[in-house]
Order: sequence, then C-alpha cells, then structure tokens
Amino acid sequence: MKFGLKTLLAASIVAAIAGCASNGNSGSQAASELVSAANNAERTEKNRARDQYRNPVETLDFFGLQADMTVVEIAPGGGWYSEILAPAVKGNGTLYAAHFPADSEVKYYQRSLAGFKDKVTKDNRFSEVKITEFAPLTHSDIAPTGSADMVLTFRNVHNWYMRQGDEGVLNAFQAFNKALKPGGVLGVVEHRLPEHRDDADQKRSGYMKQSYVVDIAKKAGFELVAESDVNANPLDSANHPKGVWTLPPRLALGDKNADQYKAIGESDRMTLKFKKL
Repeated sequence: MKFGLKTLLAASIVAAIAGCASNGNSGSQAASELVSAANNAERTEKNRARDQYRNPVETLDFFGLQADMTVVEIAPGGGWYSEILAPAVKGNGTLYAAHFPADSEVKYYQRSLAGFKDKVTKDNRFSEVKITEFAPLTHSDIAPTGSADMVLTFRNVHNWYMRQGDEGVLNAFQAFNKALKPGGVLGVVEHRLPEHRDDADQKRSGYMKQSYVVDIAKKAGFELVAESDVNANPLDSANHPKGVWTLPPRLALGDKNADQYKAIGESDRMTLKFKKL
C-alpha cells in the first residue's frame, strides 16, 4: 500500500477527527492530540519550521498511532518528536524514550541526555515519559520485553550503519523486535539513497537504500506492510558534496550555494511501516 499525496493523508486525519471524535475511538483521540500537540504554543518557531519537512502528524497517523499505545521512540535527541508523541499518549498510553546511555563517554551524548532529562523534569508535556537507554551493540533493553505496541525511529539508521556497520543496524532492529508485542508496529523514517547508486555510498552520504532497510528488518523478524511518500522530496538527488548534511537544516557548506540547497529543502525520506511477525 502506498500513498501518493501528502494532502490525501492529511485529509484522512481531519476526517477521522471530525467523524469519530465523540465515539471514544483511541485512534481518533490520538489524531486529535497529535494536531493539538503540533499546534502547541510551547513549541519553538525553530521546531515548527521543520514540520513542512518532517510532517509529524501525517507520519504518525500513517504508522497508526493510538492514544492508548505503549510507544518507544528511539534516540529522541532534544525531543523534537517527543513533544508531539508525549501529549498524544499522555494519560492513556506510555511513551518510552530510548536515549543515549548514561555511561557513554561521548560528550555530545552526555549533553543530549542531560538536556532531555531536564525537559522531562521541567516540561509538563514530558511529565509521563519514561527514559530508557539504547546503543546498538551495548544497550538493547529499550522497554520491557514484549510490552510495546509501536517502536519509532526517525533518521537514525544511517548513524548506526556508519558507526557499527551491518552488525549495528541488525542489532538495533532485533532490539526493536524484542520490545514489541507480536504484531506490533515498527515505524522507520530514513534518508533515502536511490537504488542505482553504489552500496558504498551508504557509508559516507548519510543516505540509505530502502531495499537495505527492508532486508535488515526482515532478518530481524519484521514484515513490511505499508510505505508512504509523505516524507518524499523529489527535488533531492541524494548526491551532494557533504552528503545529506549539505541540505537544510545543517547546510554543511555554509553560505556556499546555500540558496540552491534551501530551495531543495530537507532530504528525500523513506517512510516504512513494519509488523513484527
């Protein structure tokens, strides 16, 4: 199943909210909470500006998020997606944030984890979030075994591949499988490398082939059940001097050809929905 237009998917959300909001359906409740969270005045202008590329409401609706689910977000960073996920399940479901390990010696990881913990402590939107730890080769207990309805990872696969290769990616997907209930959903968003490109480009560009991601997921015990082009960008050739980081928001070349890369926008991304077998 593939959806061709963002507007069609967005329209389905509006229809769900309008038609089902009063019948107690947890799916329509989650959709309503997603829209509310995305429009929350506490979100910064910087975070809101990325909605046009990340399409959080449409993406989470595509994955089938429901208000009473137990959800695991992998590597939440500063909490960009968490500030939308957390309110959507608050009071009904559970959100685990599988962040960097506390024992990491990487300074950036330490700062990121500390910042996220501060949000959980001080920001009421995060008050029910449960923090766990994740690293592909060392920390795999992202949630109690078989407890999660959904695991979500946004633009992380390339990091594991560049740092730990096939082993890291497979270990990550196996950890997701371990946390999920039978039939549970794994949602993956990742920068997409055209299939005709050399496999070696995955090591340096920040882009991954969709066929690779699907194959790794199958090896870890998942079945691809749907894909969406909600995060697709046909303007992105995935062929840039400094890989995906050439594009916004990073703009790794600085002012050099900045207008050209801003016109392209953020990367072309696969959006894949898997089911645990």
